[in-house]
Amino acid sequence: MTEIEHYQKLKLELRRGVLILAVLAELREEHYGYSLRKNLLAKGLEIDEGTLYPLVRRLEKQGLLTSEWREESNRKKRFYKVSEIGQLTLEKLTQDWHQVEETLNRILN
Repeated sequence: MTEIEHYQKLKLELRRGVLILAVLAELREEHYGYSLRKNLLAKGLEIDEGTLYPLVRRLEKQGLLTSEWREESNRKKRFYKVSEIGQLTLEKLTQDWHQVEETLNRILN
């Protein structure tokens, strides 16, 4: 495995947990899949559909999100929003994120 391949693999591992936090945070406001992806991209986080949709379904199955099918612009769309349990989880994960961030900043600097 080359240096670049090692880097790419580690970068992917680092991103996985961050994506969960980002999706939960963005879904404090209701979105359907495409609008969620678009909003995350506008804020600097690119996530492909093959990663986003399975993640959102998994988070819903875990009770962290709720969803509802609605018709918009003559198309049925599934709208997602963070659940009450998801909101509590988001708050705890955000605190954990800040602690890890502070610790890593001390280590890296």
